Amino acid sequence: MTTANSRTGPGVTQELLIEGAGCASCVRKIETALKNVDGVEEAQMNFPLRTVAVTGSAFTADLVKAVENAGYRATPAAGSETDLLEEKEQADQRYYRRLLRDTWIALALGIPLMLFGMAGGDMSIHSEAARWGWLLVGLLTLAVMLLSGRHFFVGGWQSVRNHTANMDTLIALGTGTAWLYSMVIVLLPDLVPEMARHVYFEATAMIIGLVNLGLALEVRARGRASAAIKRLIGLQPKTARVLRDGQELDIPIERVRRQDQLRVRPGERIPVDGTVVEGQSSVDESMLTGEPLPVAKQAGDAVSAGTLNKTGSLIFTATRVGRDTALARIIEMVKRAQNSKPPIGRLADVIAAYFVPAVMIIAVLSALAWINFGPSPALAYAVVSATTVLIIACPCALGLATPMSVMVGIGKAAEAGVLIRSGEALQTASRITTMVLDKTGTITEGAPKVTDLLPAEGLDEVELLRLAASLELGSEHPLAQAIVESAQSRGLNLSNPVSFTALAGRGVSSVIDGREIVLGNEKLMREQSIDLQDWVARAQLIAADAKTPMYLAVDRKFAGLIAVADPIKIDSAAAIERLRGLGIRVVMLTGDNRATAEAVARQVGIEEFIAEVQPESKAEKVAALQREGELVGMSGDGINDAPALALADVGFAIGTGTDVAIESAGITLMRGSLHGLADAITISKATLRNIKQNLFGAFIYNAAGIPIAAGILYPLFGLLLSPVIAGAAMAFSSVTVVANANCLRLLKIDSSTTAEESRA
Repeated sequence: MTTANSRTGPGVTQELLIEGAGCASCVRKIETALKNVDGVEEAQMNFPLRTVAVTGSAFTADLVKAVENAGYRATPAAGSETDLLEEKEQADQRYYRRLLRDTWIALALGIPLMLFGMAGGDMSIHSEAARWGWLLVGLLTLAVMLLSGRHFFVGGWQSVRNHTANMDTLIALGTGTAWLYSMVIVLLPDLVPEMARHVYFEATAMIIGLVNLGLALEVRARGRASAAIKRLIGLQPKTARVLRDGQELDIPIERVRRQDQLRVRPGERIPVDGTVVEGQSSVDESMLTGEPLPVAKQAGDAVSAGTLNKTGSLIFTATRVGRDTALARIIEMVKRAQNSKPPIGRLADVIAAYFVPAVMIIAVLSALAWINFGPSPALAYAVVSATTVLIIACPCALGLATPMSVMVGIGKAAEAGVLIRSGEALQTASRITTMVLDKTGTITEGAPKVTDLLPAEGLDEVELLRLAASLELGSEHPLAQAIVESAQSRGLNLSNPVSFTALAGRGVSSVIDGREIVLGNEKLMREQSIDLQDWVARAQLIAADAKTPMYLAVDRKFAGLIAVADPIKIDSAAAIERLRGLGIRVVMLTGDNRATAEAVARQVGIEEFIAEVQPESKAEKVAALQREGELVGMSGDGINDAPALALADVGFAIGTGTDVAIESAGITLMRGSLHGLADAITISKATLRNIKQNLFGAFIYNAAGIPIAAGILYPLFGLLLSPVIAGAAMAFSSVTVVANANCLRLLKIDSSTTAEESRA
């Protein structure tokens, strides 16, 4: 738990819950205030969730004070993710209930007044009795302003003190001007002509009520947008069953230590990361990888926190606990990405910072124009137009446009097993023109396997494999290990080799069960004067399919062919076709020889490939494509891919690969399938399209609404927008943006080959 007087170390992030932030200007002001605190390295606010992540070594109390001085309320977030979620939901519920209360208080006065006016009631001061009646209404309206609209006026006053302006400033000025003008009419009616003695108490009450209602609906809607984080946090059990001193104890998850042994029964979620030491089961890892089929687990296999144990009981040793588990790191990565702003969002923030002062100037100019050039009662028209301009121009929708879409889009990607590290990676991925794919471990499985066993006459497949595996028992070569693993998986009894000899660049030889065994390439067979007959042609056909053929001879007589290959992932071809369907140029990069590269490229439908590339040259190839004007995405899984991943415009790390590759990439695919690339780009394009829709709607709404509110249509059509209608429009424009962003949750990812289909 973060306390008010605690201090973090350099690079450590703490989180604050913010109350009172209403628009993009508030975000900029809060971030600026926090960045000015001594020890703060970075401050990023998640506007939809009203949280701010602060990195650095500042005292928590200083951070809270800085936010309060800026005109808002801040409370330190709880230590654990679960506590933070509960605290955030409780704060949202309190805020939602308060907004609803404020809404009904204001509308309880505003609606009857509005209906009275619509029914032809006299809203002017023409008698002493009317003055006393409207004085009572004015005092009731003041009570509404103090009870339901107090936060607008407090926020507006804090903005004035800090020499800034935000949504609260506009609403406070608009409603305050309407009420003050009406009270002048009530108390000093002789100051204005009789025809101008119209009161606008209903406008003040209705605007406060409608804006509060809009904020309440926004709070409710944005709660749905954080569903991805809630689901991820909800996956981790609150307790774990630990084996200690011969007993099984159920303890809180926070008390589990590394090297503890834990038991998980069928139907239970795995509490922490670990390695299985006993038992067999199948585990549903879809929450991590997006892979729908359960994965078989046995002794030696890794298991991850939050995954669901399906069939058997497992005992495993804890290897990573608390914030170090894969699930905790995913949650942190998703939250950090949701806090980040893509370039298009930062542009909106800058515009919003200048927008509010500009609106205030326009409102003043509008009022002056009505006073000097408008019809009677000019002062009344001036008040109405200035109030309407201030209300309709509130940039709430503008401030929500980008962060809401980013939050929902990144959450949607996480559900699909795609982790996006930043808003910038999200935006750039939507514009990729070329995707560079590493071959080994990306297009292929990354682990050689025996693919063909072709025994000569007098030998069967089993004996051919047994002899080859016995010969290779002492070798560490990847092809040798593939042969041994294939034999062991079949349960074959292997013999120990005698007088093992490695023949560099050609093969190996030894004595197995009293027979001389030789395994190697064609050159070795020729040296041994072994007659290969027509087997060379068959070996060449095997090599053309990106497999490595090896000849086996027993007592200087040819005995058979064994082919080993790094198998192509079963869905690579379909995933690459999806990328091409998105209009993306696909290029394969590999260190293998040209013949192997050509065979793999042909099988997966890649037309461009670069073979025999040294590890240190991969980044150079990416740079060369960038110099051609291509926006390059790079996908890889190895340490040697890290420089190219970092140099690419967007790096896509295969999550089954190394930590170095994952840290170097902007986007991580939690499953090994290349379908994740197409999923990431599809989600990225949909999110950017959604952001543009929101920004267009917000800009057009303000651009069109301000001139109409100022009265541009009055000379032509006699139309002047009511402040009440402006308040309703402003409130519901924010709700529209939130609703449109939530439409991303309904996005269907059109994978041409699902995991289930590929295994059918």
